[in-house]
This record gives sequence, structure tokens and C-alpha cells, in this order.
Amino acid sequence: MTPIFPGSTDAAGQRATLGVLGGGQLGRMFVHAAQRLGYFTAVLEPDPQSPAGLVSHHHIQTGYDDPAGLAQLAQLCQAITTEFENVPAETLHTLAHTRPVAPGAAVVAIAQNRIEEKAHFTACADVSGVTCAPYLVLETPAQLQAVLAERADLLPGILKTARMGYDGKGQVRVQTAGALAAAWAELGHTACVLEKMLPLTAECSVLVARGWDGQVVSFAPQRNVHVGGILAVTHAYEGALPPALADRAREAAVAIARHLGYVGVLCVEFFVVDDGSADGGLVVNEMAPRPHNSGHYTLDACDASQFDLQVHAMAGLPLPQPRQHSPAIMLNLLGDVWLDASGQLREPDWQSVLRLPGTHLHLYGKVEARAGRKMGHLTITGPDVASVMAVARRAAAVLGLPGLEAI
Repeated sequence: MTPIFPGSTDAAGQRATLGVLGGGQLGRMFVHAAQRLGYFTAVLEPDPQSPAGLVSHHHIQTGYDDPAGLAQLAQLCQAITTEFENVPAETLHTLAHTRPVAPGAAVVAIAQNRIEEKAHFTACADVSGVTCAPYLVLETPAQLQAVLAERADLLPGILKTARMGYDGKGQVRVQTAGALAAAWAELGHTACVLEKMLPLTAECSVLVARGWDGQVVSFAPQRNVHVGGILAVTHAYEGALPPALADRAREAAVAIARHLGYVGVLCVEFFVVDDGSADGGLVVNEMAPRPHNSGHYTLDACDASQFDLQVHAMAGLPLPQPRQHSPAIMLNLLGDVWLDASGQLREPDWQSVLRLPGTHLHLYGKVEARAGRKMGHLTITGPDVASVMAVARRAAAVLGLPGLEAI
């Protein structure tokens, strides 16, 4: 691919413009990173008040499968990406006929379907060194009967819809055969995977960026704490994970990206399981073909953020190996922070939070706070882990944030 240089113009005088499908907070942070380098930006998103659309040079307010809107995006942009995995893969395929699209339709389609995703993880286990939890596909009543008769070892387990599951949605924990049958009925007998529950000791993720030329860089793995299926806290500092385990996770994520022929930023999430070893075993859970909530700390703690690397990768620029200059803890800010005990809206105590040293507040520009809705994040950086942890605890206490209690 010929690099698209920031600030350049083509023969017709059109400024170098990068496009993104989706107008949420990930699109907003991508737009900011691209604009800081000197690119123009275009967002295709139906919501007129979307966080990314409000800050972009161009906002194409239409659906992700609208031919006229896609044609306009392709006319405006020299390269296109996506900010979330549920954009129709066919849309990416259509755009790729005329413009570089990263990531490509084929790999996004894999990430959209847990059945295909787990098949991919299994296929590349020999090169990645990791595999997923034991599982079976559940698409027909006959498969349900086979599970009940032959695979009782998968219970207790987690029944997960093959599509449209994120932040704990589309998942039901099942302890018994009867509970499994009831849960599948509750999910509408849609295609699912039944995944064996494992003795987890931690969760972690790795962010990888891969260019059109195959160059790969990555961030150090971060340890994640989820509450109610939604990321609450990310620990990003030396010692957050045992070094040997962190190295294995990083190597596995790079291998998975290479096996896919991936271009762009990829997040691979892992479970750490109690397998009797000193550091624990590593099991791959899922992947996100985009920047990830757990990588938001890179905006404040690294010399190149995950969004900087997203811009570099799609535009064909060299990928700098990011350097983390400060230990960091990221606290997710859900709409619950704006709600008092009776569910009434009120303004969080930002004055007390912003008085704390090393706090970096990022609000996403969403106009309505709702319970469970991602409204922003707070990253705490400092000279050492102890001071970062102390400030994070104080900020969490002020805002009533969960996830640090057991640390």
C-alpha cells in the first residue's frame, strides 16, 4: 500500500482524509488522533449526536449499509476503518473494492461470530501456544441432546450467543442440564456456544498493531477487572501480571494477528486459570478487531496510544514500538456515576477527583447518562505503582466505583 501522508493533498486538491464507520467513543478518540497528525476525518454514523460525528470534519448521517452513504465515504476518504465489530462485514467488503480498509471484512466477520472465532483460535493454537476453553456449538435440538447425553463435562458452563454479545450481554451461566435447556430457550434457540467454566484467577488483554507490510508492534499486557460483565478497572504497570505469563500472552496475541493476516489494532483477551503452575495457565477468550476499552490508559501513560497506532496502521505509516512512561490504572465511568441512590441524575464530584494528582479525565460527549452506559474513563498515572494505587482508591471512593475492593 502507498502511504497516505498527513497533511497531503491529491492531484484534485483533496486533503488526506481518513474515514471511520461508527460514531461512538472509540471513533471519537480515533478522530482526535488522526486530526492531531494533520488528517481530515469522516465519520459514517446514523446518530446525529454521536461522539465521533460531533468532532469530525465530515459526518455522513446514514446507516452502515446505505449505498449512497458508503459511496460518499469512499469519495471523501483515502482509507477507512471501523470502531466496532458489529458493522456489517459486507459493508467493509464493498468499501474495499475502491479503498484500503483495515481491518478487512474477513477478519471482522470472524470476530462477529463466536463459533468462527473459537474455530480460528483452535486452528492457530499450534503457533499461538494457547487455545480457548473447552466448548461445543449449540445450533440444533439434536446438538442440545448430544451435549446432555455426552458432554456433561462442560457443565457448569456459560452459554453464549454466537453473535451480538459484548459487555456480558447474550451470556447465561448454567449449572445443570435442565438449566442449559432453559437458558437456550430464553435466548430464543439462536446459535450459541456452550463454554466450560474454568477456575479463573485473573483476566488480561493484549493490544497488537500490524501494518500492511506485516510489521507488528504491541503494548505490554494489562490486567482487567470486570464487574457485571463490564470492564471496571485496568491495571497497566510492571508487575500487574507475572512476567513469564505476560510474555506468553504478548507472543500469543502477535501470533493470532499474524495468522489472521490482520491489519490495524487488535485486542486479544485472555483468561488466567488455576492449572497448578506458579503463574497459572493462559486461555484465549475473544478478540476485538479495533482499539479496546482496556487500552484507554495508553492515551496518558504511553508515548503512542492505541489510537495513534490505528491511524498509522491504516494509513500505511511506520509503526513505532510504543513505550509506557508511567504506571497507570484506568477506571471505567459508567452512567451509574451520574445517578444518586434514588436513580436521579446529579453531577459527579469532579472537583474532588481532579484535585487528585495524576488524574486524567476523559468524557465521551454522550448527552444522556444511563446505568451501564460507558460515559468516560479516568486514568491515574504517577511515578510508582504505590502512588497510582493510592490515588485510584481515593478517586474510586469519591465516585463510588467498583473493582478495587480486593486489591
